[in-house]
Amino acid sequence: MLPLRSAFLFTLTGIVAPAIDIGSTPLGRRRIIPITGGTFEGPKLRGWVVPGGMDGMLIRSDEVTLPDVKVVLETQTHELIFMSYGGFRHGPPDVMDRLARGEEVEPSEYYFRITPRFETGSAKLDWLNRIVAVGVGQRVRAGPIYDIYEIL
Repeated sequence: MLPLRSAFLFTLTGIVAPAIDIGSTPLGRRRIIPITGGTFEGPKLRGWVVPGGMDGMLIRSDEVTLPDVKVVLETQTHELIFMSYGGFRHGPPDVMDRLARGEEVEPSEYYFRITPRFETGSAKLDWLNRIVAVGVGQRVRAGPIYDIYEIL
């Protein structure tokens, strides 16, 4: 078996507006969360989250949350990166209730993982178009925080 290796890319701290609750649909409860800003910083990449992205979050009947995020990142040198991701967030009902109320919850109390994909037209950042990445998340009142890693 080959070992799974990774390298830290960046920490993304998102800022979101209140959710728009679409209600129960055939797929689950749909919530739209506007992304109003944020920052990202790592050894090779740093910059800000461009306002205007969104999370078309789906909450399944088993209470597992599936993010469906589309956002644009702009580096400090003004390169643009389209980042999209899905994933899973779930945990014990009492922990998820505390998160829903906006309380601070230790990230170790619930599971929050994402699989980001990147697209860019920047020649300098073209390597992002060809990597697999994973993120470990936590939810705070202002929005999500992710530590994102490239799988080598």
